Amino acid sequence: MYTALTIAGSDSSGGAGIQADIKTMTANGVYAMSAITALTAQNTTGVTAIMEATEEFLGEELDNIFTDIFPDAVKIGMVSSSGLIIKIAEKLKEYDANIVVDPVMVATSGARLISEDAVSTLKEYLFPLAQILTPNIPEAEVLSGMTITSEAEMMEAAKVIGDQYGCAVLLKGGHKVNDANDLLYHEGTCQWFYGKRIDNPNTHGTGCTLSSAIASNLAKGYDLDTAVEQAKAYISGALAAMLDLGA
Repeated sequence: MYTALTIAGSDSSGGAGIQADIKTMTANGVYAMSAITALTAQNTTGVTAIMEATEEFLGEELDNIFTDIFPDAVKIGMVSSSGLIIKIAEKLKEYDANIVVDPVMVATSGARLISEDAVSTLKEYLFPLAQILTPNIPEAEVLSGMTITSEAEMMEAAKVIGDQYGCAVLLKGGHKVNDANDLLYHEGTCQWFYGKRIDNPNTHGTGCTLSSAIASNLAKGYDLDTAVEQAKAYISGALAAMLDLGA
């Protein structure tokens, strides 16, 4: 049994965060574990409150996981403060693992999930440890300092981010730039993963789901290209199923 760990926030409505991650990992055939960075009170329309774990407690969660059931891959989602980011980086350096970082800054609903200083801490401490980053267009604009309105600008931004942090970048299309086409920048080359935009307004948690599916595939030993390709097929299937819950 392959194993995967999600380090992220809890979503009380079950559609995003660790709940989405655990469901995705289970559906993709790996054993899922979680280290919770924060509790959030949220639903499909937005986030109303966030209560963070302490750095000490998060460290204990990670120690307990890594010293007993060592994860084959780790996915990192919402981490809203610098202290928690530094604690995660310390532990991951200590234990060494395949790492997927979903740089969650803004929820699908538009709620800001991370403080300004935490963005620079993410860049300094976590990104250099990542095997792959999975930003959406707004996140990639923050990380690259560019405005992204075309496929050419997606390629340029992915290269800027990937070269700066020494990791692969999956820049997700969506956000109206080029329909549902995602761009993987890896070791100096760009590869497009083409998708068909699915007219489904229920997109809460899609970023969490995609990054968890990638981590699941890496845990199973797939190479990065295959891991991304299979994860994209999985998320497309999930959206096409048209699950319609909440507002």
